[in-house]
Amino acid sequence: AAGLWTVFTLGGVGSKASAQLEQCSPLASQSLLLLLIFFYFFISDNTAFSSSNPHAFQINFNSLYTALCEQQKSDQATLLLYMLLHQNSNVRTYVLARTDIENLV
Repeated sequence: AAGLWTVFTLGGVGSKASAQLEQCSPLASQSLLLLLIFFYFFISDNTAFSSSNPHAFQINFNSLYTALCEQQKSDQATLLLYMLLHQNSNVRTYVLARTDIENLV
């Protein structure tokens, strides 16, 4: 099973950073995983939000951008960034308008 897991993680790419993130801030790691679950659920179920209230909550894009820049060694943060860029035009527009995009890359 360990050999199969190594294949899935491409020889351990990102696993050390993920373990370090979990050790230094387990709440942040669990919150990130919860965000990924919610994001996936609402993408696959179009009826999750009613049409009368399309904006259920607001996100500070600057704080989100800063957090994602700091955690890009984490597989979970990279997956969240990927999903946000491909599924949310507001996030994509904000990221493309930033002048310090090299911090993210």
